[in-house]
Amino acid sequence: MKKLPSNAKAAIAISAVLLLLLLASLAWIIWSGSRAAGDAMVADIYQEDVLIKSIDLSKVVRTERFTISGAHGEENVIEVRPGEIAVISANCPEQVCVHQGFRSNGLLPITCLPNHLVIMIRPADPNAPRELDAITY
Repeated sequence: MKKLPSNAKAAIAISAVLLLLLLASLAWIIWSGSRAAGDAMVADIYQEDVLIKSIDLSKVVRTERFTISGAHGEENVIEVRPGEIAVISANCPEQVCVHQGFRSNGLLPITCLPNHLVIMIRPADPNAPRELDAITY
């Protein structure tokens, strides 16, 4: 059997360590995501900076849809599923809010700037620790 040069052995060792780090990182992401998903979350829906509806996502038992209309003809169709919420249809030109998809945590709000709509997700318990992301200071 042919022996590997020492630099090949080092490359294999470094690759193995990197693979273990990658697997450990993925396991941590999956574990922390499942832990956060079990927490009770509330979706606050704002239009023109006015809170128009709050929905406790942990109490939603079946899929529901409703439309939010604005004073200038804006329309957003919102779908709520157990534990998550999304804008599924809007009459804005870019459809960015629709492409944001379903959200179940408060890391990023769902926004429809042309229709002045923002959906912010927060913990139902005001004393619950907030999740941190790369943008949080």
